[in-house]
Amino acid sequence: MSAVRPRILITSFEPFGGSPVNPTIEIARILASTPCTLGSRAFVTLPVVTGTDSGSAWDRLAPFLDELAPDAVVSLGENAHTDRIHFERVAINLRDARIADNAGVQLADTPVVHGAPDAYFARLPLREMHAACASAGVPAAFSLSAGAFLCNELMFRLLDAGNPTLCGFIHVPQLPEQAAERGGPAMDAATSARGIQAALEVLAARIATGVLA
Repeated sequence: MSAVRPRILITSFEPFGGSPVNPTIEIARILASTPCTLGSRAFVTLPVVTGTDSGSAWDRLAPFLDELAPDAVVSLGENAHTDRIHFERVAINLRDARIADNAGVQLADTPVVHGAPDAYFARLPLREMHAACASAGVPAAFSLSAGAFLCNELMFRLLDAGNPTLCGFIHVPQLPEQAAERGGPAMDAATSARGIQAALEVLAARIATGVLA
């Protein structure tokens, strides 16, 4: 990737829960082909595996944090129950999964990080990112819960690590082809990517100017 600052790392997830696709992968592909007004971006797709051992999402991500030293990390995850982009405000120190991860692990009532605080707030200019997404014509909302599966876990680990300082999580709707199979609301990848592109442009501008409130 380019070394131009500000440098934003965007994470997506592999398919999980029996679906052959994950909208975050297609969204990341679209974003990777969309020019940035400011700075540069890097992309990594993470396994849907809990914990920090070899093969986990965190094990995959950690080297990118060290090698790229991004100015911000924006993680993307799938929410099959929403019809809009969700900007997550809070990550909780809890793993309590409704389904098993892709390694067959299903945890209940387990901390993400032992001894860490109960919760962290996202460290991104969410209100401005939300407004930019909505202004791009893409439905958006704030969310006070990233759940208790791997999306929440990744957000919590990033915030607990504190490097980079700026990090947060965005949930996106499932794709129309997924909804056709299992029901529920949906949004096509191009629409989701348009909203996230607008949010990322605002984030890059705020980093560049040092105005992050």
